[in-house]
Amino acid sequence: MIDDLYEILERDSDKLIVQISDENHPIFKAHFPGNPILPAFCQIDIILNILNDDLTIIKKSKFISHILPNDIISFLINTTDKKRKVEIFKENKKVSEIIYEKS
Repeated sequence: MIDDLYEILERDSDKLIVQISDENHPIFKAHFPGNPILPAFCQIDIILNILNDDLTIIKKSKFISHILPNDIISFLINTTDKKRKVEIFKENKKVSEIIYEKS
């Protein structure tokens, strides 16, 4: 189900650009009906899925603004050893930041 939630538009070693699916995706029917918002856990799942990471621990997560159906979002990725810092942007504004360790 997570694979159908987004489409990868661009990918390189430190940046991903994805387009979120429209409001007909099942995740938006549940979160929230009539006011669809991408759940925070989906932001984490998307990056883990694309990078094929196994999450060990989330060190920090901050969700600043909503991601909506059809939004195009950019993931800027900084990796050191087993730690990743991912900043998520929409329309050149930071909407989230996640720092996690991977196995």
